[in-house]
Amino acid sequence: MKLLSDTFEDGGIIPGRCGFCVKDPKNFLRLSQNLSPQLEWRGAPEETQSFVLVCIDPDAPATKPDYVNTPGKLIPARYPRGNFVHWILVDIASTITQLGEGDCSRAVIPGGKRIPDGPDGSRQGLNDYTAWFAGDKNMEGPYLGYDGPCPPFNDSIPHRYVFTLYALDVPTLAVSGSFTLTDVTQALRGHVLAEATITGRYATNPDIRLK
Repeated sequence: MKLLSDTFEDGGIIPGRCGFCVKDPKNFLRLSQNLSPQLEWRGAPEETQSFVLVCIDPDAPATKPDYVNTPGKLIPARYPRGNFVHWILVDIASTITQLGEGDCSRAVIPGGKRIPDGPDGSRQGLNDYTAWFAGDKNMEGPYLGYDGPCPPFNDSIPHRYVFTLYALDVPTLAVSGSFTLTDVTQALRGHVLAEATITGRYATNPDIRLK
């Protein structure tokens, strides 16, 4: 099975229009269009009954918010890193083979999307902006569906965004309510027929120029 995109090449640069934020010469960062990228897949097993799609940034600094996006404090490459979940989409029908750009997200919604767009019958889980914005009176809320890249402007490395598609032998994944990646990971056990990934890169540090 292969996962492809017209929005970016594997290992290439995710365009700013698909980011949660972009560089800003005056304020370091500003909100962007937050368009979900175009994705398509081929070669799924014939027994496939549904698909699950997740996007994870494995380069998120494991640090307190007061250190992130702080002028004059550079986050070194060796700084401890962890996963930041950007998208969880489950119960994608086996007949679907692509998602158009912007089909699942077209803007940053302060407080999060309550009912995010997606294929008929699909469900979308909580991403990690939910925890990130907790306590922010202007932004806090349950962030469901796709919310794109916004790595710290003071990070010394570009971040990777790994999109993974799973082909499953069940039509509906056994998760409910406001489910998380942990819930999905547990529910996937024993049901994955095949998987495929595509990775994009993104940076907001003005000193990093991606090629």
